[in-house]
Amino acid sequence: MRLSRRGLLRAGLAPAAATALGGLASGCAVPTGSTGRNMVLWYWDGGLGDTVLKNARARYGSSVDLQAIKIGGYYRSKLITTMTGRAHIPDIAGLKGEDMASYLPNADQFVDLRTLGADRFKSRYLSWKWDQGIADDGTMIGFPIDCGPVAHFYQYTVFRKAGLPYEPADVSKELNTWDRFFAAGERLKKRIPGTYLLTDANAVFENVVQQGRKRYVDKDRRFIGDQEHVRHAWALAVEAKRRNIVSDLVNGTPDQLSAIQQGKLPSQLNASWATNDIKNGVPRTKGRWRVAQMPVRPSNNGGSFLSVTKACRQPEEAFRIIAWLLNAANQAQGFVDAGLFPSTPASYDLRQLREPDPFFGGQVTMDVFGPAAQNIAIAYNSPYDVALGQPLKDEIKNVGVLGKDPEKAWSDAMSQCRRIAQHLGVSH
Repeated sequence: MRLSRRGLLRAGLAPAAATALGGLASGCAVPTGSTGRNMVLWYWDGGLGDTVLKNARARYGSSVDLQAIKIGGYYRSKLITTMTGRAHIPDIAGLKGEDMASYLPNADQFVDLRTLGADRFKSRYLSWKWDQGIADDGTMIGFPIDCGPVAHFYQYTVFRKAGLPYEPADVSKELNTWDRFFAAGERLKKRIPGTYLLTDANAVFENVVQQGRKRYVDKDRRFIGDQEHVRHAWALAVEAKRRNIVSDLVNGTPDQLSAIQQGKLPSQLNASWATNDIKNGVPRTKGRWRVAQMPVRPSNNGGSFLSVTKACRQPEEAFRIIAWLLNAANQAQGFVDAGLFPSTPASYDLRQLREPDPFFGGQVTMDVFGPAAQNIAIAYNSPYDVALGQPLKDEIKNVGVLGKDPEKAWSDAMSQCRRIAQHLGVSH
């Protein structure tokens, strides 16, 4: 049972490794950028679909030699290293969704895609996703690849055995508030001792925050992580722990995967890309799963972009390639190849996305993920959200896994946030 990149992130291992890395060491080999008539595109494993890239090379081969280079390791560190050193910079660069806000203040390192005609494509993409690639000054640096609408994954037979709603439409309808969702978790545990509705309290905290229209820092560079929207998410996560519907396991670990396989963790709130994580992580659960809407409203987790760097000598041609790579038909193919959920609503009705999925009992999961993607709340994404959200996520994990007192955990999180805010120049 292997751990994906996202699994490592959820397990909290990647940040520690990134800290240890401290940037790309001098002397490390960095793939070369553009030379001659070639056009270099950087991406990461699973960042784009293989079929679409192969077709792009054939389609544009008469004008450019498109070289799509898959970058391993810490992608963002390597991209920033090349841009800072002004050498070997790719013409087209993928930008991971979790890093996007940190690129926006450096928009001058990228070509404003509006100058290349991007606006004429705007109506074809999810509006909230399109806006995430635009800096505060209106410069557009990111063209949408995918998104990550969050839904409720659950094991059909376990829910049925526990006397819970078990058909997707019924689960969506009857577990549509957090209170009903928590009550279902209590019923599950009572009927089948040793089971938990969710792995950890952080799943509640993060998704409630992501459901809203505010995060941790506002447009005026003020810390707002101590306001009601975050306090509400914290309180719900603490309640999930108090009602004993979350385990003390850590996401992405062998113990968690084993519990999932045994039906002891038959439910999770996760993004569309988790379909591949579940299939690869616990393949023996094939046929057990279904997908329903999450409580209250959907949230989003993940989704990336393509950009044209200032080093590109043929930006118009680069943009033509990007616009073709990320059209509705190719985004549908990207979903088939790599589980990249399309940011183009026109993709949702295409044949290859309407196929019943045997792993999910023959369910057409697009019927859940499609509407979810179109109902994401639009929130401002600050470059400082990651740094100032992390202490809260760390402390709610301490509450859920270690049993730390919630009031002490909140106080510690706020103290850490104040120190980080002062260091970053964020008012609080």
